[in-house]
Amino acid sequence: MAVASTHAFASTLKTFKTAAGQAGRYWSLKELAKQYPQVARLPVSIRIVLESVLRNCDGQKVTAAHVEQLARWLPNAERTDEIPFVVTRVVLQDFTGVPLLADLAAMRTVAAALGKSPKTIEPLVPVDLVVDHSVMVDHYGTPKALDLNMKLEFQRNNERYQFMKWGMQAFDTFRVVPPGFGIVHQVNLEYFARGVYKAPGDQSSVPVWYPDSLVGTDSHTTMINGVGVVGWGVGGIEAEAAMLGQPVYMLTPDVVGFELSGQLREGVTATDLVLYVTQILRSEKVVGKFVEFFGPGAASIPVPDRATIGNMAPEYGATMGFFPVDEKTIAYFRGTGRTEEEIALFEAYYKSQGLFGMPAPGDIDYTKIVKLDLGTVTPSLAGPKRPQDRIDLGQLSTKFSELFSKPNDANGFNQPADKLKLRYGLTSHSAGGDRTVTEPVPAPGAPRQVVEMVANRSTQAAAHVNASAPKAPASEVTIGNGDVLIAAITSCTNTSNPSVLLAAGLLAKKAVEAGLKVKPHVKTSLAPGSRIVTEYLTNAGLLPYLEKLGFYLAGYGCTTCIGNAGDLAPEINEVITKNDLVGAAVLSGNRNFEARIHPNIKANFLASPPLVVAFAIAGNVTVDLMTQPVGKGHKGKDVYLGDIWPSAQEIDDLLHFAMNAKAFRKNYDQIKDNPGKLWSSIKGVTGQTYDWPTSTYIAEPPFFEGFKMKPHAADPGFKGARVMALFGDSITTDHISPAGSIKESSPAGIWLKANGVQKADFNSYGSRRGNHDVMMRGTFANVRIKNLMLPPDAKGTQEEGGLTLFQPGNEKMFIYDAAMKYIEQGVPTVVFGGEEYGTGSSRDWAAKGTQLLGIKAVIARSFERIHRANLVGMGVLPLQFIGADSWQSLGLTGDEKIDVAIGGELKPQMDVTLVVHRPDGSHQDVKVRLRIDTPIEVDYYKHGGILPFVLRQLLAA
Repeated sequence: MAVASTHAFASTLKTFKTAAGQAGRYWSLKELAKQYPQVARLPVSIRIVLESVLRNCDGQKVTAAHVEQLARWLPNAERTDEIPFVVTRVVLQDFTGVPLLADLAAMRTVAAALGKSPKTIEPLVPVDLVVDHSVMVDHYGTPKALDLNMKLEFQRNNERYQFMKWGMQAFDTFRVVPPGFGIVHQVNLEYFARGVYKAPGDQSSVPVWYPDSLVGTDSHTTMINGVGVVGWGVGGIEAEAAMLGQPVYMLTPDVVGFELSGQLREGVTATDLVLYVTQILRSEKVVGKFVEFFGPGAASIPVPDRATIGNMAPEYGATMGFFPVDEKTIAYFRGTGRTEEEIALFEAYYKSQGLFGMPAPGDIDYTKIVKLDLGTVTPSLAGPKRPQDRIDLGQLSTKFSELFSKPNDANGFNQPADKLKLRYGLTSHSAGGDRTVTEPVPAPGAPRQVVEMVANRSTQAAAHVNASAPKAPASEVTIGNGDVLIAAITSCTNTSNPSVLLAAGLLAKKAVEAGLKVKPHVKTSLAPGSRIVTEYLTNAGLLPYLEKLGFYLAGYGCTTCIGNAGDLAPEINEVITKNDLVGAAVLSGNRNFEARIHPNIKANFLASPPLVVAFAIAGNVTVDLMTQPVGKGHKGKDVYLGDIWPSAQEIDDLLHFAMNAKAFRKNYDQIKDNPGKLWSSIKGVTGQTYDWPTSTYIAEPPFFEGFKMKPHAADPGFKGARVMALFGDSITTDHISPAGSIKESSPAGIWLKANGVQKADFNSYGSRRGNHDVMMRGTFANVRIKNLMLPPDAKGTQEEGGLTLFQPGNEKMFIYDAAMKYIEQGVPTVVFGGEEYGTGSSRDWAAKGTQLLGIKAVIARSFERIHRANLVGMGVLPLQFIGADSWQSLGLTGDEKIDVAIGGELKPQMDVTLVVHRPDGSHQDVKVRLRIDTPIEVDYYKHGGILPFVLRQLLAA
C-alpha cells in the first residue's frame, strides 16, 4: 500500500470505530465522493473495486488517472479504460492449482539457473488451495463408499499430493486444505472469507482495513459474491500473475442491475430460481459484465440462496453475480463461526463506507435493469446439454421426446422416433459366464425392473447395485432411452445449500415411508460441498433415509459435476454403445455439457437435490412427475410427487440444524490439528527448488525453455497456416481442455501405456494437469467435439472426437498427431469457431494446450471472457469476425491456407487482415478484430505470454 503522505488522495484516509470502540483506518469512498459526486450512485460492486484502486494508487502500476476514470464511471459509456485491480487473496482448486504450482516451481528453477535467489519467486498475497476435484465416485450405494473412494484417491494422486506438500514448505503464503473437507467454493464461503482484511505487515496501533476480494482458478469462484465479496474466476496463468504482485487488468465493465421482487411460491427451490436467472441473463448477453442484484426480493433471500445464484455466473456468462452486504450477510457470518470481533469490524467498516444494506430501486445507476418477480418461478430443470436451457418440470417428458429425434444442430440426438420406447437386454459379466440379450423388447407397462447386475462389486470401473433395488428375473433385464443412469447430489451449486439439501432429505424420508425404492440401474451418490452438511442431515434425522435410497456419502468434492462420476457397469456401457442409447444423468450440479458427466451418457439435466432423488425413484426422464406417479409404494399404490414433496414450513423447521457456529469452528480447526491419517502419511520433498523426479503426473513445464531476460522480437503475423479445425457455436473449454477419463485408444492413453501405466491407473485428465505430455495430447480430444472439416455420414450425423484432416491430402487423424506433423514441418495452424467460443470452466489448459499444439490464432464470432484472456496469456492471437462474417459465410472447408497480416505496431482491438488462400489459387482478404483488449495484454503477447512477462519483471527487480 502506498504511504499516505505521498498518496495522490491522502486526504481520503479516514478512521472508523466499531460499536465496542475499536479503531481502524480506511480509504473513504464518501470522502472521495466530495471530489467525484458520481461515486455515491455507483453500483456497490464498482465501488469495492474503486476502493482497491484508490488504496493501491502508487503512481506506477496504479495511477491517479485510474482512480479518476473509475470514479467517473458512467452506466453506458464506451468501455475503453483499463482497471488495475489488486486483489486481497487468491483461491485455487487442485486441478488448476497443481499446474500453477508447477509453473511457480519452474520459475524457481529458471531463477536458480540464472544465479538468482529462488525466493524471488514468492506469492505476495495469501494463496489457499483446496483439494476437492480428485475424488471419484468409484464406490457408491454402500456405507463404506467415502472411505473406499478416499483410499483410491490417495493411491492415484500420491505424486500430486507430495508435490503440494513441497509447495506448502517452499512458499511462505501458500496453504493447502487436504482432501475430505469440502469444495473450494464452500470452504471459501464458510471459512476463508473474513469480510475485511488488513495488510499482513501492518503492525500499527490503528491499522488500515479493506474489503475482501479475490480471484480463483475455478470459474465458480463467483459463489463468494453471495456474501458481498468481489471475486471471479480466472485461468491459472492469470491467477499466477495476481499471486506474484500483478494487478488483475480488466476493461471497465457494464453493470446490469437485476431487480428481484416478490417471494418464491410453495414447492419452488433456490435451484429453480437460479435456472430462471440463468436463462434470463443468458438471453441478455451479459458476457464480460457485472450483474448486481437489488430490491426487496434480493433482501429477502438468505445467503446460501444468494451464493447459489452467484455461483452460476459462468452459466449466465457474467463476470460476477453480486449481492451487497446486509443484515443477512452478518447473520451468515455469525452462524458459520466467525468471531464477534471479526463481525464487528466487518459491519463497522461497511457502514462507514456507505456500502451496507441492499439497495432499493432508484438508489443506483445501472447500465441496464432486468426484473424478476420471484412469484413467477416454477419447478424446473435445465438440459440436456447446456445449463441455460431451462425446462419446466411438467414439460421435460415432452421435451426429451422431441429432442430424441431432432437433428444435432437443433440440440437433439438425431435418433429415429420409433426407437424411443424400445428397451434392450443387458450382457451379464458375472462369474457364471456371459449371456447376451440384444434384441429390442417393448417397454413394459408396469414399473420397469432391472436385475441385480453385480453383487457386492465395487472396483474402480464397476457399478454397485442400490441396496433398495427390487430383484427381477434375468428375462426382465433391460434398459432404454431416457433411463436415469446417474442420479447425483453433487457440486458446489446446491450441495451446501441447507434449504435444498434438507428438502432432499425430507423427500427421501417421505418416499421411504411410502414404500418407494430407487431403480437398480441408477448410480446414486451424495457428495456434499462441506462436512457440515452430513452433520446437519444427521442431526435432523434425515441421512438414514437418503442412505436407504442409495444416496450414501461418496465423498466431499466436485465428483459428478467435474466429470468424476466414475464408470457405469460394463453391462450398461456395452448396451449403450451397441445400440446408441440416449441415457440420462440427473444432477444437482451446474455443468451438463456434452460428455462432461460420463462419455456414454448423452442427456444431462440439472435439477434441485429433491428432484434428483425423485428422478432416481422414477428411473426415466420420460416420466412426467407433474401428472404421473413417481413410482409404486406399499401394496402397489401409486405415489405422486405431491405426496412426498416437503412443505416450506417443514424445511424451515429444520434450518436451525444448519447454522451452528461451534460446529463450523470445530470442523475447520481440524485442517491444522487433524487433517487425517491419509494426508499426514504423505511425505513430500523439501527445499526451495523442486528436483523434478520422473513422474507421469508432474513434469517441468516447457513454457520457459530457452528463456532469456529480453524477449525475442517477432512479427505477430504469420503466413501459410493450415486449418486445424472448423467448429460451430458454443465450443466450451470442456470440449477444448482435457477433462474426464482418459481413453486407452487416445493419444494420451497410448502415451501413458508407453510409459508403463496400466489402464486401471490412468486416473483422469484433471489429476494429470501437472504433466504437459498428457495434457497436450488431450487438448481438443473430447469424445463429443465435432470438427466440421470432417464430412457427415449418410444420415447427416457429424463424426465426433478429436479428429482432423491433415493437409494436403485430407488424411484423417487425431488433432494431436496432425499438430505434431505440422510442427515438424514448420507449418503454423489456426482454429475457426463460432459464437461464445471457450465458455465453460476457467481452464488454463484450454489455452496452454492450444499453444503447445502450435496453434497461432483462434478466429471466432465471439469469445468467452476468461478463455480469450488465457489465449493472449499464452501468446495465441484471438481474432474476432466483424459484422455477419463467419467461416461459414467465407465458405471455408479446411483445405485453405491462412495468412494473418498485422500492419504496423500492435494495438488493442485493432483491425487486422485475414488472407484466405484457396486450393484453386484464388485468395480473399477479410478484416477481423484483434481481441487483445488492453495495453498490458499487448505487453504479455510481445513477451510470449504472461508467465515470461512476470518472470522477467521479478528477476529484473
